[in-house]
Amino acid sequence: MNKAIVIGSGIAGLASALRLRAKGLEVEVFEANNYPGGKLHAFESKGFRFDYGPSLFTMPQYVDELFQLFEEDPRKYFNYSRRESICNYFWEDGTTFTAHSDVNQFINDASKAFNEHPETIKSYLSNSADKYDLTAKLFLEKSLHKASTYFSKEALKGVMNSNRLDLTKSLDKVNKKYFDNPKLIQLFNRYATYNGSNPYRTPGIMSLIPQLEMRFGTYYPHGGMHAISQSLFLLAESRGIKFHFNSKVEKVIHESHEVRGVRAADKIHEADKVICNMDIFSAYQTILKDVKKPKRVLKQERSSSALIFYWGVNRTFKELDLHNIFFAKNYKKEFDLIFKEKTITDDPTVYINITSKGDPDHAPPGCENWFVMINTPGNKGQDWEKIKREAKQNILMKLSGILKKEIAPMIVTEEILDPLRIENDTLSHEGSLYGTSSNSKFAAFLRHPNFSSSIRNLFFCGGSAHPGGGIPLCLLSAKIVADFIPHS
Repeated sequence: MNKAIVIGSGIAGLASALRLRAKGLEVEVFEANNYPGGKLHAFESKGFRFDYGPSLFTMPQYVDELFQLFEEDPRKYFNYSRRESICNYFWEDGTTFTAHSDVNQFINDASKAFNEHPETIKSYLSNSADKYDLTAKLFLEKSLHKASTYFSKEALKGVMNSNRLDLTKSLDKVNKKYFDNPKLIQLFNRYATYNGSNPYRTPGIMSLIPQLEMRFGTYYPHGGMHAISQSLFLLAESRGIKFHFNSKVEKVIHESHEVRGVRAADKIHEADKVICNMDIFSAYQTILKDVKKPKRVLKQERSSSALIFYWGVNRTFKELDLHNIFFAKNYKKEFDLIFKEKTITDDPTVYINITSKGDPDHAPPGCENWFVMINTPGNKGQDWEKIKREAKQNILMKLSGILKKEIAPMIVTEEILDPLRIENDTLSHEGSLYGTSSNSKFAAFLRHPNFSSSIRNLFFCGGSAHPGGGIPLCLLSAKIVADFIPHS
């Protein structure tokens, strides 16, 4: 037998299935929901279309690569456009800033807006690029849990230049070393949220994250983020990958420390390779109950979660773009409350994603579909109904003040996603968006490896495994898993 079973059809599960199929394996995917894509899902309400989960698309080459494995033209399945601007930023004192994707324009605009010397900004971005180049091959594209990884030119280069990685400083301290303007510091601090972490605790190596946008660009997938998972699903079906929906896996079957398959609906499905795309914590509590638990990994602090309001708004705003950030006055307080007090501030940073800026048919004429998100702690049993009520009022007050228009009367439809629902819908422990946080210099090494140390041919992919959360890293986790498995 040369058969693989993939548990879960999130973006990493789909990518793993495709990569193994390209290697000649028979592949079946078991999915508890009645649709593929995991968090990359969508819904409609009163003529407004919303992406359910992730909203930022970078490094599209990792999606295209999956089609190219089968010598397919990705554009027949999936199209996207590069954005000229990365994000529009707003502060309550009236300051606004558009971050352009062209690095030279960004440097010039930021220098004027924040009164920082252009060479200082250029030096910061150069340092960011160096960190990415020194670590990407090692930290993102290979397993950190295999000895062979460290016997390479990339590893030697990374070790020899470790003093340049700012592992012992926080991201905030690194940013303050370069800049004087608190707004520009805040702008670069926000990149910690890309993996659900705290900029005042996550190591300074995270200043490499802007490279994902400024070097590789930000993109809008035609049809919205949901089009990514749907195109991969169509490709998978066309290549003979079998999907079982509404089929929750109950147990991973193993014998003599070797995987044998899975049990679903009280039936054993045999396979000699199993790839788990579930949240690691939940997997060990359910389908891997009888497997030795990696206690140190499971005890790691979880990433932040989110509270999302999906608002259909009955007018358009020229000052808003696809991605928009409305900053809190006291950024440190916001993160202290999230990670220490397990609650939220009354002045949260607000992110708004509007896909109707890219696809006008995602909202009725003259309207916009607002995906309004704030960072929150994970679900620890808080009173989420009270938190949602208070957060909505605070968000509306903030947006109305900055945009100088009363937003509440413009909302014609509303759906809400909170950490409790995220936890229930996705089996992500505490509703964390990215598995564990990166709030320590050892966080990268403490993520769950992409393979089991006790069960042969059991593998792990997705946001809670190495190398981490977010679409590009989830796709890379699938690539790492596939590299462990030989061609059929």
